[in-house]
Amino acid sequence: MFLPSSSRLIRLGRASPSVIASITGILGYFKTITTTTVPGGNHRSTSNDDYFATVHHISNIVRRDIYMERTLNKMCISNIVNSELVYRVLRSCCRSGVESFRFFNWARTHHSHYDPTTLEFEELLRTLASTGHWETMWKVAHQMKVQNHSISPSVVSFIIEHYGKDGLIDQAVELFNRLKNFNCPQTTEVYNSLLFALCEVKNFQGAYALIRRMLRKGAVPDKKTYSILVNGWCSAGKMREAQEFLEEMSRKGYNPPVRGRDLLIDGLLNAGYLESAKGLVRKMTKEGFVPDVGTFNSLAEAICKSGEIDFCIDLYRDVCRLGLCPDVETYKIIITASSKVGRINDAFQILHRSIEDGVRPFPSLYAPILKALIRKGLFDDAFSFFSDMKVKGHPPNRPAYTMLIKMCARGGRFVEAANYLVEMTELNLLPMSRSFDMVTDGLKNCGKHDLAKRIEQLEVSLRGI
Repeated sequence: MFLPSSSRLIRLGRASPSVIASITGILGYFKTITTTTVPGGNHRSTSNDDYFATVHHISNIVRRDIYMERTLNKMCISNIVNSELVYRVLRSCCRSGVESFRFFNWARTHHSHYDPTTLEFEELLRTLASTGHWETMWKVAHQMKVQNHSISPSVVSFIIEHYGKDGLIDQAVELFNRLKNFNCPQTTEVYNSLLFALCEVKNFQGAYALIRRMLRKGAVPDKKTYSILVNGWCSAGKMREAQEFLEEMSRKGYNPPVRGRDLLIDGLLNAGYLESAKGLVRKMTKEGFVPDVGTFNSLAEAICKSGEIDFCIDLYRDVCRLGLCPDVETYKIIITASSKVGRINDAFQILHRSIEDGVRPFPSLYAPILKALIRKGLFDDAFSFFSDMKVKGHPPNRPAYTMLIKMCARGGRFVEAANYLVEMTELNLLPMSRSFDMVTDGLKNCGKHDLAKRIEQLEVSLRGI
C-alpha cells in the first residue's frame, strides 16, 4: 500500500496542524495492520490494538473534521475499508447523524469493493432516528429496499419509539402500516413500540384500539405490552383504567406474565406515585398477598431514597412472613438501608439470613455494616467482623479497603489503618495516593514516625517515585 510521507501530506491541502499530526500518527497504525500477519507471539494482539486505534481515529475524523471526505481520502485506507470497519465507525459515531451518513456514502462511493450489509444499514438507521434526521433516514431505508435488504423488527421498533418520543405519532403509525413494503412482520415487539409511542402522546384510546387489533391479528401480548400501557395510564393518573384493563385482559384469557398488582405497583413507581404504591402494597399484605420480588425491590429502593427506611425494613419483615423469597438485590437494599440508620442488629440478622439462603457475602453486602460499626465507635467489633468476612465471604475489594482505611483514620486509629494499607498491597490492590497521605500524616501527628516512614517507603516502592 502506498503510504505518503508527512511532508507530502502537508503539501496536499490546507489541513490544520492537529489534523496533520493525527494523520501522521495513524500511518504507523496502517503499517502495523498490513505487516503484523505472522501468527504466534504478541503480533496478533498488537495488530488488534492498532486496528481499534485506527477505528477510533477515523471515528474522531468523522465526528469533528469539517472536510471529512478530503481527510479520509488523504489517508489512503482503501485496503481496510470493509463491512466490519464501517460498522464499528458508525456505532462509534451514533450521536452524529449527518456525519455518519456522509461517512457511509464516502465508503460506498470511493471503494467499489465495499458492498454494505444489512448490519451497517440498520446501524445508520438507528443513528439517524435517534438524532432526528428523519428525511435522511427514509433515504437510507429506500436504498435498503432497492438493494433487497429487509429491516428487522428490532430496528423498526427503535424508530417507532423515537417517533413517539419526538411526538411524531402520525409518522409512527405510517411506518407501522408500511412494514410490508420492507418485508418486516408486525411482531409483538413492533406492536409494543407503537403502543409506547401512543402512550407517549397520551393517546390512550388509540393504544387500547391497538391492543384489540393486536389480539385480532393473533399477536400474543407479553409482559412489556402490559407494562407499557399500565405505566402510561399510571403516569397520567388513570389508575382505575389500568386496573380495568388488566381485569378485562384476564377475563379474555390473556393473563399477564406477571401479576396485575405487581404491574400496577411498577407503574405507580415509574410515574412517581410512591404513596399510592405503598398503599397498594399495604392492601396486598393485609389480604395475605405478597408482591413479586422484583417489584418489591423496586418499591424498597424508592422508599429508601425517600428516607422512609424504617417503613421499608418493617415492610420487608411483613412480606417475608407472608412468603416472599428475597434475592441478592433485596438483601443488598435492606442491609444498606438498615446500616445507614444505625439498625445494626437488623442488618446482621438479614446478612445471616442471606448466608443461610446460600448467598456468599460480597463486599458491597458487608461493607455498609462495617461502616455502621465504625461510625458508632465499635472499632473492635468492626475489625473482628471484617476478619470474619475475609474468611467466610468474598475477599475485600479496593473500595472496601479504601473505606475502612478512611474510617479508621477519621477515628484516630492510624496504626490499624496502616496495617490495612499494607494488607491491600499484599493482595495486589494499589491504594490511592490520598490513603497513603492520610495514614502517614496521622501517624506523624500521633508520634509514630518510624511507621510513617515505612509507609512512605512502601508508596515509593509501589509507585516508583
